[in-house]
Amino acid sequence: MDLNNKTIVITGAARGLGAAIAKRLATHQASLALIDLNADSIAATADACEQAGAKVKAYAANVSNEADVIGAFDQVVADFGGVDGLINNAGILRDGLLLKFKDGELVSKLSLENWQQVIDVNLTGVFLCGREAAERMIKGGKPGVIVNISSISRAGNMGQTNYSATKAGVHAMTVTWAKELARYGIRCASIAPGFINTEMVASMKEATREKLTSGIPLRRMGEPDEIAHTVEFIFQNDYVSGRCFDIDGALRL
Repeated sequence: MDLNNKTIVITGAARGLGAAIAKRLATHQASLALIDLNADSIAATADACEQAGAKVKAYAANVSNEADVIGAFDQVVADFGGVDGLINNAGILRDGLLLKFKDGELVSKLSLENWQQVIDVNLTGVFLCGREAAERMIKGGKPGVIVNISSISRAGNMGQTNYSATKAGVHAMTVTWAKELARYGIRCASIAPGFINTEMVASMKEATREKLTSGIPLRRMGEPDEIAHTVEFIFQNDYVSGRCFDIDGALRL
């Protein structure tokens, strides 16, 4: 797909990977529909994208809320005339061990609230946005691309029962959609980042960062633009569909 003048929806666009993806796609003069919980939080990303030559509009929506998602996609179509691509990037963490015991006594357990919050955003949110984007692509009669952000934690990671479950589900949905939607000219792929140098990681203690980095064969964390570069590749290579790209510096071998 040639990204020039294509309308691309990006969720979780205020910072981190979402902002990096938006800024890279902006260099192709794409039309960007940036979604986050608060439209004002997208201002910095939107400004940077506009300076790079993109047409940009910001939308406030909770991706786990069906009415919010439908309303946002309806407004994108009203503003831009259609939807050509979606990057399902919005996600949250609520880490915790399934159970924690000390001296035979239960200390804590992963709460249903923390389970449900992650399921709602990371899994239901991807489902809702993917469904609504695909509907509008098909109605518009144009080919499209959906990129879902999974994680290397999809294989299972200590302290991330909820997060790992959602990211495994995200990739499973990707494969399913790639098979179901191919007849309409819609391609779907997922990206599984490893440790990426986002604002959240940058706020960690130096000792924690060093410990994480020491376990990566390439001996460094990835940069957000390296994930954005992978998104760009998926859009531009018209034979890519149904696959997950692990971008992790060989951490998951």
